[in-house]
Amino acid sequence: MVLTLREAVRGDAATLLAFIRELAIYEKAEHQVAATIEAIEETIFCANAVPRAIICEQDGKPVGMAIWFFSYSTWQAKSGLYLEDLYVTPAARGSGAGKAMLKRLAQIALENGCGRFEWSVLDWNEPAIRVYETIGAAPMNEWIRYRLCGDTLKSFAAG
Repeated sequence: MVLTLREAVRGDAATLLAFIRELAIYEKAEHQVAATIEAIEETIFCANAVPRAIICEQDGKPVGMAIWFFSYSTWQAKSGLYLEDLYVTPAARGSGAGKAMLKRLAQIALENGCGRFEWSVLDWNEPAIRVYETIGAAPMNEWIRYRLCGDTLKSFAAG
């Protein structure tokens, strides 16, 4: 078994969408996926794209993805790397694919002078939490994430 990582290209849009849907099913939120192949092509692979993606392959077959972007820390006055989504297919879990992608993202963060590498995890996702703890990641328990979206976002912006 050989794991390889590569930067995603426009031709990977359908693969990314399939992984996004699989992740949403795992997180019991499939009904929230509005992404399309075209939208992924336009947002991840356009000239000034903010998000980026890597694909993990096992023996040449895609088995995982990570979608990430650079953020900014005002306190550090440095960029950070924010991992939006990491997904490994069930058959490839335990193969080291997830850790390999996390390690590559950590390297990208350091190569770009980032002061931090962050992500969120659902509090019930014990398998992921165990992986994150084995690599030395620490939960930010004192922080609560807030979100505006959909009609609430529109209403607030208009109000």
